[in-house]
Amino acid sequence: MYDLKISDVSKKFGDVNALRDINLDVEENELFGVIGPDGSGKTTLFRIAATLLVQDTGKVKLSGLDNIKDYKKIREIIGYMPGRFSLYPDLTVEENLKFYATVFGTTVKENYDIIKDVYLHLEPFKKRRAGKLSGGMKQKLALCCALVHKPKFLILDEPTTGVDPVSRNEFWEILRNLKSIGMTVIVSTPYMDEAKLCDRVTLMQNGCILSVQTPAEIIEGFGKKIFSIRTDALTDTLKFLNEYKYTENVFLYGDVIHYIDIRKEIKVDILTQYLRTNELKNITIKEIEPSVEDCFLTLMREK
Repeated sequence: MYDLKISDVSKKFGDVNALRDINLDVEENELFGVIGPDGSGKTTLFRIAATLLVQDTGKVKLSGLDNIKDYKKIREIIGYMPGRFSLYPDLTVEENLKFYATVFGTTVKENYDIIKDVYLHLEPFKKRRAGKLSGGMKQKLALCCALVHKPKFLILDEPTTGVDPVSRNEFWEILRNLKSIGMTVIVSTPYMDEAKLCDRVTLMQNGCILSVQTPAEIIEGFGKKIFSIRTDALTDTLKFLNEYKYTENVFLYGDVIHYIDIRKEIKVDILTQYLRTNELKNITIKEIEPSVEDCFLTLMREK
């Protein structure tokens, strides 16, 4: 079984509790997402799973192998892509790939089938130095280097941070293809809209796990009405809604405001009247279906 089991794992850096009693199971052949803001503990958790850090307490097992005792065996079956670009910027695309294949005792030719879909985007630039690639191309090269030895687990730490929307979509399509051939993929991201692309997701905050569910379960269990609000002065609207005694949660969502009321039954007319009393104009309010991001932001506020 190519699964991951994390039991009661904690990690401190000085006085900072980076991880607090983490318990998490990732199933074989799952595309599992770890969602959370910067500083939530995602990178620390991934580095422990990838045998690059040792936890203070608890156990971590990949495919039944202990991350401390069996770290050499684990490194043979995982591909790890850190958040920061860590390849050799002075080597070309081709040279980086050959180097990492050699480190794992294999060749690019031998395992070309697993990197082919990704490498096709890179091939026109194979003679270009890695440091001169665009952000999206750097991430694709890093992914190729993580895949070149045909790992059973792929651990990706914020692979789409700083990448343009087109490259982000391409990257997630690649991850779905890797899952389809039997790979277990564990990916972290600060972008909550990417949660819906995973089989299951966990939300992390301040070194703790707040929830582990499928995207559908997160939305189905929300149980609250949410309203989209647009006016001619969003900043003032946000201020007045934060001061409203019935507000449970309110936040900017692109060019609109999402609002949740503490009352179970609330009509659009009541909200409209409140905003009008504060001299706001061109008010448009409608009830909407919650997104995964709405659910997570509300859960984070509650916790």
